[in-house]
Amino acid sequence: MQTTITVNGEARSLDVDPRTTLLDLLREQLKLTGAKKGCDHGQCGACTVLVNGVRINSCLSLAVSHDGDEVVSIEGVGQVGKLHPVQQAFLSQDAFQCGYCTPGQICSTLGMLRELEAGAPSQETAPGARPAFTEAEIRERMSGNICRCTAYPQIVEAIKQAAEMMA
Repeated sequence: MQTTITVNGEARSLDVDPRTTLLDLLREQLKLTGAKKGCDHGQCGACTVLVNGVRINSCLSLAVSHDGDEVVSIEGVGQVGKLHPVQQAFLSQDAFQCGYCTPGQICSTLGMLRELEAGAPSQETAPGARPAFTEAEIRERMSGNICRCTAYPQIVEAIKQAAEMMA
C-alpha cells in the first residue's frame, strides 16, 4: 500500500506491506534503528515513539494506519551537538546502563510530560483532580517502559531534571 508518513520532520512516501508494523518500517525500511524490538508484544516499551505527539508502542501499530501522521523517533529528538533537555538530563543523571531501553524511555518521557501538561489523569491522580508532578506520578506514567538494568531511580531523577530544564 502507498502511504505517506512524516518521520522526524521529513515527509516520506512509502510502499508498505499492510502487515508491516511501524517499528519494522522504521528499523528495516528507513534504517532508523533507535527504537528497539524488545518483546515485540507491547510489554517493554523499548519501541516507544511519538505519533502526533502521543507516545505509542510502535511494535503494536501497523505502519499503514499512520498515513498522514507525524512520527518522531529518537533520531528526531535533539540535534547533533545540541541535545534535547530530556537527553541531557538522562546523561546528567546517568539514567541508563546498557542503553537498550533508553530511546524508548526518552520518547516515553516526552509523551508523558505532554500528558501531564495537558492534565491527563493516571492511576495516581485523584478523581477530578489535576495530576501532580510527583515521583509516584512519574513512576506510574513510565511503568510501561521496562529497564532491565534497573536504572529506575536515575530515570525518575532525569525526568525531574528535564521538567525543570524545560519549564
